[in-house]
Amino acid sequence: MTSTVNADSNLDPELEPTLWGKLRLDDTEQEFLRGPLTRLKELRRAWGIFVEFIRGFRRMHSVGPSVTVFGSARFGSGHRYYESAMETGRLLAQANYAVITGGGPGIMEAANRGAKAGGGFSVGCNIQLPEEQKPNPYLDLWLEFRHFFVRKVILVKYSLGFIAFPGGFGTMDEVFELATLIQTGKVRSFPCVLVGREYWAPLIEMIRKMKSVGTIADGDTDFVLVTDSPQEALAHINRWRLNS
Repeated sequence: MTSTVNADSNLDPELEPTLWGKLRLDDTEQEFLRGPLTRLKELRRAWGIFVEFIRGFRRMHSVGPSVTVFGSARFGSGHRYYESAMETGRLLAQANYAVITGGGPGIMEAANRGAKAGGGFSVGCNIQLPEEQKPNPYLDLWLEFRHFFVRKVILVKYSLGFIAFPGGFGTMDEVFELATLIQTGKVRSFPCVLVGREYWAPLIEMIRKMKSVGTIADGDTDFVLVTDSPQEALAHINRWRLNS
């Protein structure tokens, strides 16, 4: 099913459709993270971060029960993980969940595409990068963030479950960020599904080693399911939601 990005009242006036995915990234992030700045620059940066949070809160407020899908941007249509992510998005939509992704290609596109095919609501939360990332054509709502940490707060705040397909550093960052928030009690325990047993096997082995030496507790990963099945992924999220 083919759809187009919705250019209606969901948009910020600053984000006209012709600008999506085309906002140029300057060196202000590098400057911000390089060390102390002048007090005026620090104040401007703090204000910009505040505005970015408020914009995200405002635009996500009415999305409804949502599940976030993570995964690599590098798997194209026809790849087994792409097809599995598309089926997962479809099942989530049919179960009345909005589907949130990073809004780009690969697994993100597949999950958004499946959500549209299932008649659901599809959201993309993009991060501005030096190399442009264009929005995939299966989005009802598109948000663009300058800061990774603001984006991750929005993804956690408005999701009640997470599904991670094979991915790179960004996917790992998102998975471990969630695990840390749950382990430390900063958020309630959310269901998390890792799809792709073969891909995730080395990570699972590393987690077993962490448990064996006591750096994490046995119960720290109770919220995680590892599977190859989109149906099992949805069932895990439903089961966890009913029991929470």
